[in-house]
Amino acid sequence: MPPPVFVCWRVDLMGIVDVGSKPILEREATATGFIRLSKEAISSVLNGESPKGDVREASTICVIQAVKETPRTLPHCHPIPIEGCNVEWEVLEEELHCKVTVRTHWTTGVEMEALCGVSAGLLCAWDMLKPIEKDENGQYPTVSIEGIRVLRKKKSHPQV
Repeated sequence: MPPPVFVCWRVDLMGIVDVGSKPILEREATATGFIRLSKEAISSVLNGESPKGDVREASTICVIQAVKETPRTLPHCHPIPIEGCNVEWEVLEEELHCKVTVRTHWTTGVEMEALCGVSAGLLCAWDMLKPIEKDENGQYPTVSIEGIRVLRKKKSHPQV
């Protein structure tokens, strides 16, 4: 017998928020997060020689793609004309930090784009470092993605 199907249908939750009457403003958001890694994986990141290639290079491309594709991943996000995306990596003793800043002139903010970028970049790094991080049972006992959050969000004031 198939499991029961649960359906939640609320008419008041259909669609996305109408931002058509909001003014177009300069907007920017910065998000961050990090992945805990072994010293061997960190060395691989620093040398640009993981088994799958340069982690920071590939993960930066992944960040940019995720920022641009955020509305496809998060259905309540509006398509936004992304004007800028800056990606910064910081390598610490056992952590790889990612910071993403996204900019636009639009009617809604870009914090979700920054968060999606950080998340995807760190997931890409994990994927590229799997051969190094797996234990003898094929598990990842010490790898974790942590601290994903918005550092700051800003918008200009409307010009009158």
